[in-house]
Amino acid sequence: MLRQLWSLIETTQTNLLLKLDDASLVQWILKQFKQERGLNSEEMHILNDYLYNRLSLIRDLAEQRYTASHSSS
Repeated sequence: MLRQLWSLIETTQTNLLLKLDDASLVQWILKQFKQERGLNSEEMHILNDYLYNRLSLIRDLAEQRYTASHSSS
């Protein structure tokens, strides 16, 4: 499940990952992930906490991708 979650994050446009506020970003990721894979309320709660605890990592990775894509242009 976590591999699928990180795959979703890695394929999400960097500008979306960088522009949304924390709550909106977590909710957007959860909504997308729930559409791909049916989640029960307990799984949603666990993933919600997991994402909040990794927001800085998610944003750091998105920033690196953004910088790499714009420096190679």
